[in-house]
Amino acid sequence: MLNQHHLSKIIVQAKIVTEDKLKELETEAQKRQQSLEDYIISQKMISEEALYETAAKYYQVPFINLKNQVIRKDILFLVPDIVAQNQQIVAFEADNKNISLATLDPVNLEIFEFIKKKANLEPKIYLTTPESIKEVIKQYHKGLQAEFKDLAKEEEVATLSEKGAKDLKQLAEDLPVVRIVDTLLEYAILEGASDIHIEPAEKEINVRYRVDGILRNVMTLPKTVQSGVIARIKILSNLKIDEHRLPQDGRFKVQTNEYKISFRVSIIPTFEGEKVVLRLLNEQARILTLEQLGLQTKSLEVVKRNITKPHGIILVTGPTGSGKTTTLYTVLNLLNTPQVNISTVEDPIEYRMNGVNQSQVNPRIGYTFALGLRALMRQDPNIIMVGEIRDTETADIAINAAMTGHLVLSTFHTNDAATALPRLLDMGIPSFLIASTINIIVAQRLVRKVCQNCLESYNLDKKSATEITQEFDIPSLIKMLEKEKLASSKQTLETMLFYRGKGCKQCNNEGFKGRLGIYEVLEITPEISDLILKRGSSDEIRNKAIEQGMLTLLHDGFIKAKTGLTTIEEVLRVSKE
Repeated sequence: MLNQHHLSKIIVQAKIVTEDKLKELETEAQKRQQSLEDYIISQKMISEEALYETAAKYYQVPFINLKNQVIRKDILFLVPDIVAQNQQIVAFEADNKNISLATLDPVNLEIFEFIKKKANLEPKIYLTTPESIKEVIKQYHKGLQAEFKDLAKEEEVATLSEKGAKDLKQLAEDLPVVRIVDTLLEYAILEGASDIHIEPAEKEINVRYRVDGILRNVMTLPKTVQSGVIARIKILSNLKIDEHRLPQDGRFKVQTNEYKISFRVSIIPTFEGEKVVLRLLNEQARILTLEQLGLQTKSLEVVKRNITKPHGIILVTGPTGSGKTTTLYTVLNLLNTPQVNISTVEDPIEYRMNGVNQSQVNPRIGYTFALGLRALMRQDPNIIMVGEIRDTETADIAINAAMTGHLVLSTFHTNDAATALPRLLDMGIPSFLIASTINIIVAQRLVRKVCQNCLESYNLDKKSATEITQEFDIPSLIKMLEKEKLASSKQTLETMLFYRGKGCKQCNNEGFKGRLGIYEVLEITPEISDLILKRGSSDEIRNKAIEQGMLTLLHDGFIKAKTGLTTIEEVLRVSKE
């Protein structure tokens, strides 16, 4: 990506925009949480290629497009894979004296000097596009199918399976099996997968990755490698390799200069053999700000106002995998100062945070959330985070902690914010304690982001519009969009513009790239408090909150669909969860 300061000069000098218009664009890009570069490309003001050609003239270096260009391996590897990915620079030509380098930052003299010394060649610098760099970086890694054709040859692994259960440990350490598992893990990390599913069938093993919340088939392995692959994962996770009848849980880490990933492993016996699911947790993941989470302005104000309160409870609710932990860590990061003692009880610890005392539950030895929370109360904490409120005992201690002057953060499993309040009542918590201790409840889901590289606008067809109208209160949605200045009362669903991704190389022809949250922030106001004391239903609480200005999950989703951040189909998919 181009240097932001340089980009402003480039587009003004090239008369793509005026200086006055530039300020407007920067403001709008900030609102959409996009970089200026992504925003002007998504608005079709200039194509990526044309922008970088213009930038090349500004930097006075030649421009090159490397799309669809196959680079010789000996030249490609003159720049190591790690350097290529981290510095966005690749080698594409070389002779006895010179090496041609394509980069996104032609003023990065330090990296050019490093490559000059390493390759012992004089660099020639070219500017290229981010798309070109991505395409070339893929050439460092053979396709997954091709990789496994080499690794999982029937005749090669058949000899291994003949050893059978005689020596599972030796089988797990055989080179082909080690390479199969290493390659599966490496490609999952490169693809940005959150989970790997290894599922035995009658005649093969199916491998699936969950990327951006959606499972997709990746590879089919021969049945002959099943014992070796599972034994290898068990050894990595420090599990019993000869136990095939009981479920097992473990974990291990993979660390390189590029990444540090923790894998949570779950193995269960099935009819065709043991199924393995690995959850990937990036320990170097950057903690976001509240603004980057994607909260709307009013919701953001409510959250900011309530997290600064010295005591009370902040609940984040939603199904598994909806980003609740990320939201809690974002809040903790804001509160993390030397003046306060922050302690957590988690299962598992997903991010390491400096200055925070993090403790992991262990049900095997009786160390539960309730026991951990009880122990934390004797540690003089100001702020406590409990991974999840699962039972009445944990809820009771959390409520008591909030009453005695602590700020408590936790997660809960309900479909929306309002339902959390009656659920606590059902758990036996007195209504007056709920009304007096809970500050806010944030419900959330994750939706896939539309790929900004292949964004296009469209109108809903009559059939889709009818289906949506039957399921949702469209007049109230249009009224809300009108209030947000995104639609007029005269519009119908069919006349509104929505957005989707056509599919391109950058998003693997999916039309989506990455995920963002949609939120519902319920503040416990005096009116909501009264309803809780009267044991009001979740519908009554929700209606009162909407009356006071709360945006529901569906409202927030429609705003994000209308502004081109996600699709209407994605919002409908997750709002039914």
